[in-house]
Amino acid sequence: MHTRPAAVAGLFYPGTAAALHETLNVLLADGDREPAAVCPKVLVVPHAGYVYSGQLAARAYAQLAPQRHLIRRVVLLGPGHRVWVPGLTLPAAARFETPLGVVKVDREAFDRVRSLSGVSVSDAAHAEEHSLEVQMPFLQAVLDDFELLPLVVGGATPRQVAEVLQAVWGGPETLIVVSTDLSHFHGLEDAQRIDAETAMAIERFATDLVGEQACGAAPLNGLLLLARQRGCRIRRLGLATSADTAGSTERVVGYGAWVLEDMPV
Repeated sequence: MHTRPAAVAGLFYPGTAAALHETLNVLLADGDREPAAVCPKVLVVPHAGYVYSGQLAARAYAQLAPQRHLIRRVVLLGPGHRVWVPGLTLPAAARFETPLGVVKVDREAFDRVRSLSGVSVSDAAHAEEHSLEVQMPFLQAVLDDFELLPLVVGGATPRQVAEVLQAVWGGPETLIVVSTDLSHFHGLEDAQRIDAETAMAIERFATDLVGEQACGAAPLNGLLLLARQRGCRIRRLGLATSADTAGSTERVVGYGAWVLEDMPV
């Protein structure tokens, strides 16, 4: 029952607790400008370094303030950048660590999805994966006590992802977070055009997104499949690019953030 240590602290976000607290406080204070009328069930958020996409991610996480005391489980899905997996991969680790402390893996949820189609267990897929890790300090900052179900998603079909999410959808105690960036390494104008088209596809609940549109296309397609079936409402919080902050305009990465509200089935 080991702990997965932070792999990108000091790279994608500050490496000490004090500096990380300060950064998160600034980002979340700036992001707290659109209070949610209905508590979100799902967040779709970017996963670049905080200097690039932290402002947009914070706008999404700030939506959780009204339910910080209710959420006890976070189902976190993101694409694999280091290790390819054919489906969805759970960690063998029992805990995940950041400079802000340790979060336990939800064993009840783990056991519920472990036997589903396409689900496997691999510490290697999680060991250096940043798409999940960069979300954790935000979650630690905006929620009270919670446990985590982290899944690295590779070649999973939309149906496989939807089946996993349905199994742990739960009620107000469960938050789902899908981690994805949008287009990669285009000029600024092309990036903005591509991302605007992708955003409209997401808001139509498309399930055929590809990696050139969103690196997290696989988890996103599965989420959108289930969200459409459940009649969820989706709201865009914003689009941005790396050129908005610290990046060049020649090789741009795009970012988007959305909230989804659950509706009675």
